[in-house]
Amino acid sequence: MGADSLLEAVRRIVADLGFELVEFRMSGPPQRPAIQVRIDRPDSRPGHGVTAEDCARASRALERMLEAPEGVGDRYMLQVSSPGIERPVRFPEHWRRYVGRVVRVTARTLKGHPRAVIVDLPDDGHVRLRLQDGSEQLLALADIKVALLQEESAADSRHEP
Repeated sequence: MGADSLLEAVRRIVADLGFELVEFRMSGPPQRPAIQVRIDRPDSRPGHGVTAEDCARASRALERMLEAPEGVGDRYMLQVSSPGIERPVRFPEHWRRYVGRVVRVTARTLKGHPRAVIVDLPDDGHVRLRLQDGSEQLLALADIKVALLQEESAADSRHEP
């Protein structure tokens, strides 16, 4: 099973359990891939997010899929966890949900790891960010290596990165 089809299968299983896929990473050799999955509740808020029991339940469901004949086999490493305080922003629906919020971004077309405000998502492949100098930049989501939602602060509520 390729990474794209595995991603879609993981998204489906996680959604069927009532969770949202926050992040999916697959690395290592095909003979023993390392699969990292972060899940959250769609209505998550501080103190009311994913529990260790939730992660274990998702892990068991994902293991059944991974070990099925069309899966990756029985030699893999799986880690299921909550997103943490600095939540990854990866999928188009995440970018839409967090319009107006501050992210720290690492992208091919940006220098360093700037903080920026999410302005809008004109389509499922691009996001417009307002950088610290006030300029706006349209980035392809495919060019963004990492984006982490930053903790709310007084500056964030005024939409200043």
